[in-house]
Amino acid sequence: MKTEIEADGRALRLSRRERALAQMELHDIDILVLGRQANVRYISGAPQLWVVGTRPFGPICEYVRATGEIHLNSTWDEGIPEEIPHENLYGFAWNPMTLVGILQNITGADTAHRVGTDALTPTFAKLLPMAFPNAELIDAEQAMRAARRVKTPEEVAVLRRALVVAEKGLAAGVAALGPGATENTLAGAVLEAEAAGGVSTPATQDAAWVTAKDHPWRRAGGDGRVRDGDLVALSAGVLAEGYAAEVARTLCVGEPTDSVRALYRRRDDVWDRLVDACRPGLPTSGLLDAYQLAGEALPAMPVAHGLGLGFDPPVVSPTLRATAESDILEEGMVLAVSAYVWEQGTGAVFTRDAVLITADGAEILSSAPAYGEAVHG
Repeated sequence: MKTEIEADGRALRLSRRERALAQMELHDIDILVLGRQANVRYISGAPQLWVVGTRPFGPICEYVRATGEIHLNSTWDEGIPEEIPHENLYGFAWNPMTLVGILQNITGADTAHRVGTDALTPTFAKLLPMAFPNAELIDAEQAMRAARRVKTPEEVAVLRRALVVAEKGLAAGVAALGPGATENTLAGAVLEAEAAGGVSTPATQDAAWVTAKDHPWRRAGGDGRVRDGDLVALSAGVLAEGYAAEVARTLCVGEPTDSVRALYRRRDDVWDRLVDACRPGLPTSGLLDAYQLAGEALPAMPVAHGLGLGFDPPVVSPTLRATAESDILEEGMVLAVSAYVWEQGTGAVFTRDAVLITADGAEILSSAPAYGEAVHG
């Protein structure tokens, strides 16, 4: 992974903008005014600092359909793509009228008929019409989600690189696993390996837990120390070059019992059905059906969610069944797909992999060993 601040690769930037432009044309959007970080990165190709946490909407990036011109909130040139000139950069201001003046100076602002935003606050709902006096303000988040849900080949390449780092983190956790280890030391091993791989932004810090034997989808109570016979889940995730990558495995500590072996076989059955459901043209509800066809209870977590600049659509969850039935898988989508099975008195087996939807079905992007009934003594 790169350690210096650089713009995303040129081919990656242009391929994303082509998809965004297609959606702007489809939704008849003249200018995009974006505030959500994933959307800003998608259009600009510029990494931004100091954006952790939630914040109210503000005009961070503007994209003009007619000219391809991009304006970006940035106080420095480092990491800014060459196609965004210095004069198109602007700092944030405490006085919102200063931002209105900046937007008014965008070529085409006074003639735009439809301006799309990915969010809005009451203040900017009043101010944006001053910047775009002849425009109708519309919701552009759906257009951006449609653009981002299908990955370009360049995006898939970045996701593969991010997965390599996540898998090194997972391997470090596996190497540290054994009786006497603690959940905290295992998580530390995972995060340390990810940082050594050049990524200091983990997707999650909850990277290791002993699965509970008395309740599904919970960590075991107690002091967090691993003991012989435990089923321990390791989950590695990173945000590398802006893209999220996730991989998870569950390992048995000590000699597996017949019950543990049966649990792994049940996991394999669910996983095979999940992979079969990952085909273009099928509804995402097929991923929920995979659990039911295997005779397994649906987990409390989403069965799958899109990977990209953070989490992209879709989110396939038991609580969103109606949406899943109408949401169709498309070639080029990348999903984090999870298999989870649990047995009273034994624990849980949980795995997660990145899956690319191809014309022929599913391609597993993760290359981490399945581990199966792996034993750590």
